[in-house]
Amino acid sequence: MKILVLGGSAFLGRAVVTAALARGHEVTTFNRGRSGADVPGARAVRGDREVAADLERLAEGRSWDIVVDTSGYVPRVVGESVRALSGRAGTYAYVSSVSAVADFPAQPAAEDAPGWPCPAGAGPDDGDYGVLKAGCERAVEEGFDGAALIVRPGLILGPHENVARLPWWLTRISHGGKVLAPGDPDAPMQLVDARDVAAFTLDQAEFGASGRFLVTGPAGNATYGEWLGFCKEVTGSDAEFVWMDEEFLVEQGAGTFVELPLWGGPPSAETDNFWSVPTAKAQAAGLRTRAVSETVRDTWDWLREIPEDKRHYGTHGMDAEKEAAILAAWESRSE
Repeated sequence: MKILVLGGSAFLGRAVVTAALARGHEVTTFNRGRSGADVPGARAVRGDREVAADLERLAEGRSWDIVVDTSGYVPRVVGESVRALSGRAGTYAYVSSVSAVADFPAQPAAEDAPGWPCPAGAGPDDGDYGVLKAGCERAVEEGFDGAALIVRPGLILGPHENVARLPWWLTRISHGGKVLAPGDPDAPMQLVDARDVAAFTLDQAEFGASGRFLVTGPAGNATYGEWLGFCKEVTGSDAEFVWMDEEFLVEQGAGTFVELPLWGGPPSAETDNFWSVPTAKAQAAGLRTRAVSETVRDTWDWLREIPEDKRHYGTHGMDAEKEAAILAAWESRSE
């Protein structure tokens, strides 16, 4: 098939392109050329999806069987892409997020649940991440003349991760020594590999499927302790995890999810719902997911090829001095 990937050079988009090429598809990517190197074998078209002339140039005289959109975050921008490509492809596969589900995570997610209220023409300041993703879904469903496939992934990890949750933990644990470990090591998680999301998206798009799918790993496919343990194992580290009470961490100003990646803070209904997303519909349609240990191993294999001073973590991770101060405060409290 002929496949167009909007994005295609970083993380999930890169996984989609790599998988599509491995299946023998003809792949075109459309991006600005700033987020990463092109995947060898794909045809790269440079352009900005926010520039109407670039979209017109992309669409002129071309058609595809499938469009996969991995880079849409603003409904109005996604809508412009949809209008430019409607009629030029049979399926538009939009990668959204479980965060688009209305009332999630305060309420459990449900298969085919509606998204947060957000119009298809909303701009970047009209809501938070989940709200805008819901608006992007509407832009696709309302504006594309063909099959509209909406993939709502849970928390994605894997090689080429540019969010840097797992890369930060791998790097920190590889340094060894005492490592601040937040909360309960038996706390269940629900993680999915970008390559498995990519495979499922392509499977459904090839079938011409439409509708919405929640796509993540099985609930409890790792505990927080197991996840950090996998990091220690693959890095060969001598790290000693110091598991700390969550209320204490809050008192010390430890930040959830970003400063300590994937730690959600003290237990709450919202936290429980976040790690219990149902995937029966996707599994029935063929979703298959690999072990979290494999994801961690493969991510480390990719990461260690990058010199440490060239790794980018964005805003993720705790400053070494702050971690040392919290470790000292915990030890002092325990004496």
